[in-house]
Amino acid sequence: MARETGISRGATWLAALARDGATAVTGYPASIRVADATLAGEPARYIAVVPDPHNPFPRARRGEVGLIEGWALARAVREVIAADAGSARPRPIVAVIDVTSQAYGRREEAYGIHQALAGAAAAYADARLAGHPVIGLIVGKAMSGALLAHGYQANRLIALDDPQVMVHAMGKAAAARVTLRSVEQLEALAERIPPMAYDIGSFARLGLLWRLLTVSQPDAPGGADLDRVDSCLVEALADIRADTRRDLSGRLGQPARRLSREVRERLRAGWEACR
Repeated sequence: MARETGISRGATWLAALARDGATAVTGYPASIRVADATLAGEPARYIAVVPDPHNPFPRARRGEVGLIEGWALARAVREVIAADAGSARPRPIVAVIDVTSQAYGRREEAYGIHQALAGAAAAYADARLAGHPVIGLIVGKAMSGALLAHGYQANRLIALDDPQVMVHAMGKAAAARVTLRSVEQLEALAERIPPMAYDIGSFARLGLLWRLLTVSQPDAPGGADLDRVDSCLVEALADIRADTRRDLSGRLGQPARRLSREVRERLRAGWEACR
C-alpha cells in the first residue's frame, strides 16, 4: 500500500500504465480492476487485484486473492481468449501484481479456494498457450498462492527493484510459526539461502525474472518511471512475439537455473530408462 496516498501500488500502476484511451471494464468485484488500453499500439488488457475493505470475505480485504478474486481473474482472462479466438494476433495481457497473500480462512477452504485460484492460473496458462503474450509486472508484494493465481504463468516476469517488492511462499510470521523458528532466525537463514529470502534481489538470483527495473518513485510513478516501465513492457512484448515457444521453458535458460536443468535432465533420463 502506498503510504502517501492510501492506494495500493497495484491500483496506482494499473491506472498509470493503462492511460492512453483506456476503458475501465465494468462488472467486476471491487477487488479486481480490469482495463482495456494499448501496449505498443496494440489492444491490451491490464488486470490488477486491489484491496477492498468491504469485501464480503474478511480474509480478502487487504489485497489478498480469495474465492471471488480467483474466479474474477479467470473471467477477465477468458474474456479476451474468447474475444480473440481465431485471431492471428491475440492481444497481450498485463498482470499488474501487488498481492499480499492468498486468503486463508475456514470459509475459503470450505468453498474451494484451491479451485478458484487454480481456475485463475489455468486461465492465464490457457491464454499463453493460445498465443496471448502474458506479462507479469510485480510492483509490490507477490505472496503465496496469490502470485500463482495472478501472474506466475506469464511468458515474462518483470519486477521493480524496491524494498517493498517481495516474493515468497509465506509471510515471515506465518513461516516462523510453521517452522518453529523465530523471524530473526529465518532472516539469518535467508542471508545464506536465496529461496528463503523475501527481497526481490534474491528472487532475481533464482533466474525467474526477465527484467529487474529501478524506478525513482514506485509509490507514485512520474513520467520518467512510467516511460521506463512502459518501454520494458513493449520490449517484453516484442521478445514474446519473436519466441515460438509458448511454454515456460525460457525461464530455464537463465544461468541460475543450471542445476534445475540438470535435475530435469536426470529425471527425464531415469523416466525413459524405466519405460
